[in-house]
Amino acid sequence: MSGPAPDRNGPLTRAASAIYWFVVVEVLWVLLTAPGFVAALFLARDASNLPLYALAAVPVGPATAAALFAWRVFLRERDPSPAHQFGRGLRLGWADALRSWVPALVALVVLGTNVAYAGAAGLAAPVVLLQVVLGVVVLLWAVRMLALASSFSFRWRDAARLGIYTLLNRPLVTLGMVSLLVLVAGLAVVTFDAVPVLLASVLTYFLARNENPVLDDVQRRFVAPSPPTSSSTTP
Repeated sequence: MSGPAPDRNGPLTRAASAIYWFVVVEVLWVLLTAPGFVAALFLARDASNLPLYALAAVPVGPATAAALFAWRVFLRERDPSPAHQFGRGLRLGWADALRSWVPALVALVVLGTNVAYAGAAGLAAPVVLLQVVLGVVVLLWAVRMLALASSFSFRWRDAARLGIYTLLNRPLVTLGMVSLLVLVAGLAVVTFDAVPVLLASVLTYFLARNENPVLDDVQRRFVAPSPPTSSSTTP
């Protein structure tokens, strides 16, 4: 005599599904970014290597956008296939992610080099502080652009304007992003560099939750609704 059928909506099933999602997204994110991180391990920690560190960080943009796409699906539908959703997000958003991420990396290299060699260049302390602030703003803008690229395909200049607008218009969400970036930096400093990488799926999950209100707002206010299909229109 067979026992009762397992409850597919029970707490244990949901917990197992969530753990599976975190593991799969983590593995895929690490696999996509591993070449850059491995290359970075062989670089000396010197400001002269900032361009090479930026080059190693290029895959982080598309990988993060793909993870954000997958987590957005998870938060809405609990799809049983995280690998499929991650791959779909990568396929749809990698170009838009690179178009925003690469210019941001270039800007961060320029600003970081200026700060690192501020003494040799004779830059005043207020100028150095301004460049640090600009670096933080560029990083916040870049992360917001990755979130937009994970769900939409805007022209670059439209996405850039939306990135700036939403940073200013949704200050609490922006503060949440700042908190996550501080957490990542703190983990890297207090522990070691690999810890944020090993927690990438958890960090991108919380980033996706943080960015959801902005993406929903952009969907409602700036994305035209899909036209009705012929089958749904009245003849």
